[in-house]
Amino acid sequence: MGGAQNPLYDEHRLPEIDRLRGLVMVLMALDHMRDFFDADVMRFSPTDLDHTYPFLFFTRFITHFCAPTFTVLAGVSAYLYGVKVKDPAALSKFLAARGIWLILLDAAVISPIWSMGWGRIELSTLWAIGCSLVALAALSRLSPRIVLLIGVAIIFGHNLLDGIHAADLGAFGPGWSLLHEPGKLPFDVPGGVLYPALPWIGVGALGYGLGPLFLKPAMLRDRTLYLAGGAALALFVVLRFSNLYGDPRPWSVQRDSVFTLLSFLNVTKYPPSLLYLLVTLGGAALTLPALARAGKRIGDALTVFGRTPLFFYVLHLYVGALAALALTFARGYSLQDVAAWAKSGGPPPEFGVGLAGAYVAWILIVLALYPLCRWFAEVKRRRRDLWWLTYL
Repeated sequence: MGGAQNPLYDEHRLPEIDRLRGLVMVLMALDHMRDFFDADVMRFSPTDLDHTYPFLFFTRFITHFCAPTFTVLAGVSAYLYGVKVKDPAALSKFLAARGIWLILLDAAVISPIWSMGWGRIELSTLWAIGCSLVALAALSRLSPRIVLLIGVAIIFGHNLLDGIHAADLGAFGPGWSLLHEPGKLPFDVPGGVLYPALPWIGVGALGYGLGPLFLKPAMLRDRTLYLAGGAALALFVVLRFSNLYGDPRPWSVQRDSVFTLLSFLNVTKYPPSLLYLLVTLGGAALTLPALARAGKRIGDALTVFGRTPLFFYVLHLYVGALAALALTFARGYSLQDVAAWAKSGGPPPEFGVGLAGAYVAWILIVLALYPLCRWFAEVKRRRRDLWWLTYL
């Protein structure tokens, strides 16, 4: 799997984790390039069965795996970092600082991408991961087994709270949006919450609780992951088929068998339902052992992105957004036109390059950023004396 001679690895990291993290970063970029280059994103949701088509739906569905996988791996990495430093207080301090840093980064650097300018705060992926790390700063003082149980309890139980709505809580409503229901920010701050924190805290706790598994021999670890992943997917099928619990949006028979399958798979991400987490984390558990056996060329390429996730995340968003703006201006449109389309239901049919064009943009941007990410991975490996690099 690369060996100690490979500069992309070191004795404190597991290549499989970096490979899986790299894979989800690349897939995440596909979803964002779809946002930037496919005009349908302004017209309808890719999971709206009244308007979507299978290729678009599955493009969106495959990227569902990104946020849960990254968050659970953040929990695993937090545990492994604690094993490395052997200082519970230092671990708590690091997790709290890194979590707060991610929250601030989401509000100040990432929000302008989605709000098309400064002035609004849109709390999304980094906010959710940051909240999970802040929670782990406290939970890490407990045994991994207790943290695991807490994570499982949150994942399996948070849908019991679906009947509580921010609109019914008066002044406390925005606080509920921070925790469990997408909605407004507190204190009338412009913007909103897309990723309520509670279920993501559960996913981070699950990863931390699974951390000791990654110190076991690879054969035992992989066998456990296969069993856990298979059980999660089997439970997903049973619960989803019953329509009894686990997702606020039941499936139903559609106009044909393909769209019935889409309805079955159309689980809720905001907030991530139990069924959403079962299918995505179950898939991730099956994927990690497979990536451990991937070829060296593929493995090394994924490792580059897996070792520079935050660097790649920020860079690909700004590069993609600037490329989309350049295309917009080249076609004679302005930012005011884009803002008007967002309010009116969508741009004209000739705008954008379609889903196929979004795939092309995705491939080009990933290839273009690979050398930069490889350079930065090497800087991080060499310059361990620069403490602030651990936050990037």
